[in-house]
Amino acid sequence: MEADFSHVWQMWVVFAAIIVAIAAYASENIPLELTSLALVAGLLAFFHIFPVEAVAGNNLLDARVLLAGFADPALIAVLALLVVGQGLFQSGALEDLAQLSNANATRAPFLTLGVMLVVVLIVSGFMNNTPVAVIFIPVVSALAAKAAISSSKMMIPLSYASILGGMTTLIGSSTNLLASGAAERAGLDRIGFFDFTIPGMFLAAVGIVYVAGILPRLLPSRANLAQEMEGSGKQFIAQLQLGYGHPMVGSKATGGMFPALKNITVRMVQRGEHAFLPPFEDLVLRPGDTLIIAATRATLTESLKQDPEIFQGLIHQDGGPSDPDDGDDQRPVRDLMLAESIVAPGSRLIGRNVEQAGFRMETDCIVLGVQRRSRMIRARMSDIRLEPGDVLLIVGTRESVRGLRTSRDVLLLEWSATEIPDLSNARKAQIILGGTVAAAALGIVPIAVAAVVGAFAMIASGCLNIRQGSRAIDRQIFLLVGAALALGTSLEMTGGATYIAQQVITVFASLGPAVVLSVFFLLVAILTNVLSNNATAVLFVPIAISTANGLGVDPMIFVYAVIFAANCSFATPMGYQTNLLVLGPGHYRFSDFMKAGAPLVIVLWLAFSLFAPWYYGL
Repeated sequence: MEADFSHVWQMWVVFAAIIVAIAAYASENIPLELTSLALVAGLLAFFHIFPVEAVAGNNLLDARVLLAGFADPALIAVLALLVVGQGLFQSGALEDLAQLSNANATRAPFLTLGVMLVVVLIVSGFMNNTPVAVIFIPVVSALAAKAAISSSKMMIPLSYASILGGMTTLIGSSTNLLASGAAERAGLDRIGFFDFTIPGMFLAAVGIVYVAGILPRLLPSRANLAQEMEGSGKQFIAQLQLGYGHPMVGSKATGGMFPALKNITVRMVQRGEHAFLPPFEDLVLRPGDTLIIAATRATLTESLKQDPEIFQGLIHQDGGPSDPDDGDDQRPVRDLMLAESIVAPGSRLIGRNVEQAGFRMETDCIVLGVQRRSRMIRARMSDIRLEPGDVLLIVGTRESVRGLRTSRDVLLLEWSATEIPDLSNARKAQIILGGTVAAAALGIVPIAVAAVVGAFAMIASGCLNIRQGSRAIDRQIFLLVGAALALGTSLEMTGGATYIAQQVITVFASLGPAVVLSVFFLLVAILTNVLSNNATAVLFVPIAISTANGLGVDPMIFVYAVIFAANCSFATPMGYQTNLLVLGPGHYRFSDFMKAGAPLVIVLWLAFSLFAPWYYGL
């Protein structure tokens, strides 16, 4: 295989950009959107100053080429299918299926879990994985409660089952669509709806045996969320408002601690525009002060019971000092109950603080604290902008907490899944999904057309409104994929894809195409857990095609390897959005995903390495 490496130095700049991008995406210290924008801006500026010129003298990587990915039909299809999936979620179209799979929870919990995982796997083949996981998280939580089993035994299997199901059809995951689009742009035939279903079903079957039969026994058993938070030190951030006459007014800190707040850490005292940080030397608390405190749920629960006068400030959160004589709604603390919920993808709460969202006004519940998976927050509640997967500690009457069961902004984790939301739009949503899938599967229209029409139908039929639909369009996916497509195009045009393929062939070609295919699968599967499934797929499709051409085999086989391997996002919580969604409800640590997901990656790698050469005749 010979290639033109006349742009060698630009190729190495692209390699450097890839390494920097991987490091930035993996670190999570820089917002993903900012990294993506910086990458696109850097590529645009670099190739404008140092163009990659064709024989005719034109720039092969001008702005038109580098920005074309943002209008890629595969990306548009992915975003439109997110809207379709949100319509199913908002309308409760899968609620009856979820309830049916939970029917025998008490008598045979692990059998019920197995049935539920198979249902999730099948459904995930025909719609985006994320809304499937969102719908089933409360059901799995209820199953665990009914069977007196820790939810940590069940949440990761739920995420993995949805990912495995996404491997079976073209629209099963965004990864499949983006890899298909990249292959089509490279000159290969369009991938059909069921073109890789047989190997995908084989891998899904092998994977579900591990996920349903072995994984629950390997996962840790943590009796309940309160105990887990106490044992691991995970805490909620809450704010305590000091009104006139509050018992803590006039208090001074001793060694950075306030004696009235037992087992509670004060992280900051906000007074007007000034913030006091520990150890609070010579600080005397005044009316109007806001204390940012950190405590476990068990500590907050006990404090509300034992010292209601002190912690009434948790309940009265209107942003200013409260007067006990003002007649405001001061509900007795002992009449309230605590519950936990997670912020759902597409929630109107995302990007807002609790006050901006009007959460108390709409739900009659108050958010006492926020727990975020990887960061402790030193900020007022009004300064915390919520993210998908945040765990909220909520207080309210039993009736108001029960009312959250029908909310599509938060997922209540601790309520029996017996109440069914209004399903008046469910049948319409089911018909729209069926029509979208049928039109794409039968080849009546391209998938992008079917997806956009389906998204429009969801909004026009009232299954969701314009705001809900716009929130379903994930800007992170849009920017990440657009940047990855620009990077992939740069890699291809500078000869980088061919160069990498040559190195792989030089090392492994003597062992045969089957071994090269196996090594290639493993490489992509490892990187997808560090980078992103979508970005990995887009980057490796050109390399896959160059490698296959160099070996003289059908390049589509290597494209399928990229699709399956890029979906193996099991070993890290950031590998796939469904992993992030179950992180809070399952109260997992990063190491839990490594222990549970790494063996599954190896199992699927071995299964593919044995099945693919036989199936494709290598």
